[in-house]
Amino acid sequence: CPTEFKILKVKVKRLGKVNKKVKKLARKSALAYKAKNKEILILEDFNLSNPKTSDYLNIIKAFGLETKKTLVVTSDINNNIYLSSRNLKNSKVVINSELNTYEITDANNILILESAVEGIESTLK
Repeated sequence: CPTEFKILKVKVKRLGKVNKKVKKLARKSALAYKAKNKEILILEDFNLSNPKTSDYLNIIKAFGLETKKTLVVTSDINNNIYLSSRNLKNSKVVINSELNTYEITDANNILILESAVEGIESTLK
């Protein structure tokens, strides 16, 4: 007995393309909102010698952010920091060129390394 499968076609409404200027303005305003609410911390550059979650967690605990969603922004790819943080549910590490509005607004606090500040400023100009 042959079986027929119906293929359902679902129309997806596209919202359209978002202009670069609008994306940049959204990032600027999200960062300004976080800064106004004192949810951004600028840290000296640090490097973890080994990718250990406990070392990373000690840094986060030093600022009292272990229970909050935290976004760490670095200037370049730092595997030890990334590998140390990936086990933690409330923590994310990105480089400054990959920083987007969703990640900024989703995080409760943002930790930005000093070397990443210059890169963020240059992308927002």
